[in-house]
Amino acid sequence: MKIIEHIANANKTLVSFEILPPLRGKSMDSIFNMLNILKEFNPAFINVTYHKNEKEELNMSRRPGTIGICAAIMNKYNIDTVPHLLCANFSKEIIEDLLIDLYFLGIDNILALRGDSTKYNHAINLVKQINYLNKGKYIYIEGGQSSNFCIGVAGYPEKHFESPNIETDILYLKEKVKAGANYIITQMFFDNKKYFHFVEKCRKVGIKVPIIPGIKPISSKYQLNTLPSNFYIKIPEELIQEIKKSKNEQSVYKVGIEWAIKQSKELINNGVKIIHYYTMGKHDNIYCILKEIY
Repeated sequence: MKIIEHIANANKTLVSFEILPPLRGKSMDSIFNMLNILKEFNPAFINVTYHKNEKEELNMSRRPGTIGICAAIMNKYNIDTVPHLLCANFSKEIIEDLLIDLYFLGIDNILALRGDSTKYNHAINLVKQINYLNKGKYIYIEGGQSSNFCIGVAGYPEKHFESPNIETDILYLKEKVKAGANYIITQMFFDNKKYFHFVEKCRKVGIKVPIIPGIKPISSKYQLNTLPSNFYIKIPEELIQEIKKSKNEQSVYKVGIEWAIKQSKELINNGVKIIHYYTMGKHDNIYCILKEIY
């Protein structure tokens, strides 16, 4: 089922998760162990990240297997999956082959991202290529079999780090929607006001597609530095002070859970149809959050 269909049919706030493929050489047991626990909350879909080649000369990723993991989850749990698809290091021809594989596997949804592209400079070009396939337009074939992908793109409540301002970033997001994007998932944020303002600004410029908020519980003091520097986000001062007062990492973990619970409840009370949780390979904190809410 398409993500937008899940949202349209929802009679309560749904949940979804983002998971990481295992490191090269590791098994999928950790993913199955996680989902065996989190499936209790009936996730609408599972996002599976794709990781670009850390060693381009070897054409290898530390975390391969995105498409295989998606297929395995669908087969084992009957849960819809959303593979991340990056422009990075891929030619248009390779991307088309990947899209055909996904179509043949019955995967209906894709999250189109740029990554550090050497082939496509912007995610909008990837969105266009997916949408062309939805119309039966292949690189060298007109009038081929049409796919039926639901296309997601990323949104940034605190703006993409390369954009000069939030207004410019949202106008570019609008272009991705015009090119065929069906929904938006936001980067993680820790201040719900930023999400609400982002949605308001999007609606004002005519973006009407669903905008799914992304939540990630802080789990260590170390993340006070790494999350802002890696994801270009701001952490509210109140949350920073609560974490700094924590005597140990277990206390930090608890603060992160409580903050995410508060965020989630406010989003639900404001009519949000679905909340997306970034697991980053952990499930116990996500479980505690959802147990409190649902």
